[in-house]
This record gives sequence, C-alpha cells and structure tokens, in this order.
Amino acid sequence: MKIAIYHRPGSFSDGWIRYCNDNGIDYKIVNAYESDIIEQVADCDAFMWHHHHGNYIDVLFAKQLLYSLQRVGKKVFPDFNTGWHFDDKVGQKYLLEAVGAPIVPSYVFYTEKDALNWIENTSFPKVFKLRGGAGSSNVKLVKTKNYAKKIVKKAFGKGFPQFGRTDYLKERYKKWKNGKDSFLGVCKGFYRLFFPPEYSKMHGREKGYVYFQEFIKDNKFDIRVVVIGNNKAFGLKRMVRKNDFRASGSGDIIYDKSGIDERCVRVSFDIAKKLETQSLALDFIFDEGNNPLIVEISYGYSIKAYYKCEGYWTDDMIWHEGNGFDIEGWMVENIIK
Repeated sequence: MKIAIYHRPGSFSDGWIRYCNDNGIDYKIVNAYESDIIEQVADCDAFMWHHHHGNYIDVLFAKQLLYSLQRVGKKVFPDFNTGWHFDDKVGQKYLLEAVGAPIVPSYVFYTEKDALNWIENTSFPKVFKLRGGAGSSNVKLVKTKNYAKKIVKKAFGKGFPQFGRTDYLKERYKKWKNGKDSFLGVCKGFYRLFFPPEYSKMHGREKGYVYFQEFIKDNKFDIRVVVIGNNKAFGLKRMVRKNDFRASGSGDIIYDKSGIDERCVRVSFDIAKKLETQSLALDFIFDEGNNPLIVEISYGYSIKAYYKCEGYWTDDMIWHEGNGFDIEGWMVENIIK
C-alpha cells in the first residue's frame, strides 16, 4: 500500500511521516492545495490530511476532497464518519442525539421568533456557542434572559465574527496572569484587536441560527478521552480556568490515570463503535448526579498534549501502562490494515 500525505508541520502528519519511515511504509508527500491533487494521489491507495478548522482554505474544501477520494475507493483520513461533523457543534448535537449518546442538553433555533419564545420558557444560566471554534473560543455563559435576547437579536441581525478579538485578548491576559502564557502572548492578543486572523476575515459572520447548551454547574474540570479506531483510548483531565467555567484550552492538564473516570472511557468506546470513527476526541463534564455527559466531539486535537498520558485502555477496559505508545502510528496502522 502507498499512502499520500499532506504535511502540515505541527500536525498529525509529523508522526505519520516518522512512522512510515521507521516501518518501511511506502508514502509520498502531496500538496492538497494544488489543482491537480487528484492526479497527485492517483498512484496511491490512501490519502491522509490533518486539516485544520482555523485555516479558511481547509474549511473551504478539505472535506469535499477527502470524501470524493473515499467515494472512488481510496482510504482516507479523516473519512466521512470521522470528519463530517468536525468543528460543527450543531451537527454534533444531531449526531449524538441520534445514536443515544449522553449529551449535555442542547438547543438550536433557526428563527428569531422560536428562539425568543424558548427564552421566555426556560431557566438561566445557559451556555451560548457558535457552531465552530475550539479551545473554548466562541463560548459564553448567559446568566440572564435579557442577555440571551441580545444574543438572539445579534444572531438574526448582523451576526457574530468567527474570531472574538476582545475575548482573545482577555484570554491571553488571563493566561499570562496565571503563568500559562508569556507577555509576548498578551502583545499578540493586543495585535489581534486590530488585525484579526485571515480565517476570520474570509469566513464571514455567523448568523441565521442560535445554539445553546444547559449550564452544568460545579464542574471544576472536564475529561477528554480520545479513541483511535474503536479499540484504543487514552485521556486526561483539564482543569477549569480560574474564575471561569471553561476547561478546554486552559492549558492546566492533569495526566494522573486515577483522575479519569472510567465511565467516560466506556462511553467513548461505545460512541466510537457506533459512529465507526478513526479518531474521536470526546469532552465530558458531570451533571448534578455525577453522571458523565458529552459536551462536544472532534477528530482533531493538539497531539503533543497527549504524549504525556500515562498509558491507554483497550476496548476490553484493560489498562496498558506506559507513555511510549504511538498515537499517529495507530492512525497509519488503521489505514493500511
């Protein structure tokens, strides 16, 4: 088998290339952005591309290219089951509800009237999210009915930018104060007040819908579990930011296995098998009865954060000690098997 790989430094492709070199697997580097990409991969049996939600070009065509190649019989990563819902919280809501997953109760509305009627008959606080964004970006705690109405008016009016400039600066400043970022990071946040990233300028505003989730109080952390294929899983605990309710993107990570509720691991294996995914990251919080609930899912993640995991589970819930396992290698193995 010959694999075509699009290489983006710092992504999964670093490990894919290393694994292929170490194990004598035939591969070649291709450029997904060139118009002749179909011709480039013609002599290959598989195509692997860790596309990124923060690159507007990737958002424009990555899924379409991958699914086109899958349609004609090539193996791809991520394939349709793994990637169609990537960076789409609304799509994830429907998918997880359809398979009976234990999801945080979520609500989406496509008219201002329906959203405002719901607001009059629900309780607060709620969590507002845009359908895209990672690391807790585009996420706000809505404490009052009036604030919710303002959000709805904006959602069905001028809409929301994909990149929140002020929120980004505040986040960099908070991390700096807590020793999680450098002063240069704060300067970058200030720079972004005036010069938003390219993907935000090209994406346009999010509008025409509004999405809320229940606010589950008293969570001091979340649990992230990643399943590769449907038979290997590893995880970590992410602590909530100081004076905040969000854990994703906090940078405050605990790797101790004893801190990972194995119910989350079991649920993760179950959902990965139902969805038939190649790579699935699931974020869990806990309700008032201490039951794990899924907040959202993703195929992609910052891979280096998981190299320190103390071991992994197989789908028989046997724990395998040691952090020398090869996550990206598992992805390649699943492609060539």
